[in-house]
Amino acid sequence: MHGGGTAAALFIAILAALWAGRRLGQGVIARSGAQPQHTIGSLEAAVFALLGLLIAFTFSGALQRFDGRRAQAVDEANAIGTAYLRIDALPAAAQPKLRELYRAYTDTRISTYRKLPDIAAARGEVERSRALQAEIWRETVAATRLKEARPGTELLALPAVNAMLDITTVRLAATQMHPPTIIYAMLIALAVAAALLAGYQQAGEKDYDWVHKLGFAAIVAFTVYVILDIEYPRLGFVRIDAIDQLLVDVRASMQ
Repeated sequence: MHGGGTAAALFIAILAALWAGRRLGQGVIARSGAQPQHTIGSLEAAVFALLGLLIAFTFSGALQRFDGRRAQAVDEANAIGTAYLRIDALPAAAQPKLRELYRAYTDTRISTYRKLPDIAAARGEVERSRALQAEIWRETVAATRLKEARPGTELLALPAVNAMLDITTVRLAATQMHPPTIIYAMLIALAVAAALLAGYQQAGEKDYDWVHKLGFAAIVAFTVYVILDIEYPRLGFVRIDAIDQLLVDVRASMQ
């Protein structure tokens, strides 16, 4: 979902709804000779209240998921760093190959995030990561079964590798966890409906106050844009790229 395009379309839709509501109200006045009933104000207030509630709900949820993704980036960097250190507990003969595999694996994880929002390229890196994961697991298991391995080595090395593999799945799943599309559709529909009612209620006014109309449309559209930007933090101006530096630091420490 492209936040900028959605916000621009919503801005235009709100202005159009304000104009359409005013024209509708003027048509009622022309036919009946009476001003629109003040009871419309109660309906308008209810719709605006529901719009505010939905904005608060979607903004809060997007921010929670944003913070969660940043925490997961820290967890992955820690998991890779810990698993790499545990190589020291394995027999010396198995260490060089595993260290090389970890360097290659960390490189693919860094490349995965750098290639976003190119989904196809990122998926290619994910597949390479999975292949390296399988090889790291096989090599680690084999190393713990060598005669030179100290007792209990598998209890030290294997859980660390498992944690490193699990956090990859968690981060991948997090990129696909978003509210149902109908939530955003309802948010946009409510914004347009509120604008339509507001325009209808102001049909009796002689002057059309463009400053307030433009301000209302811009504020709602910008709010929706920020929500979408936070919800998809690798597509817009709100990004979590800086937190990926932790993986780069881990890779630099792999001597």
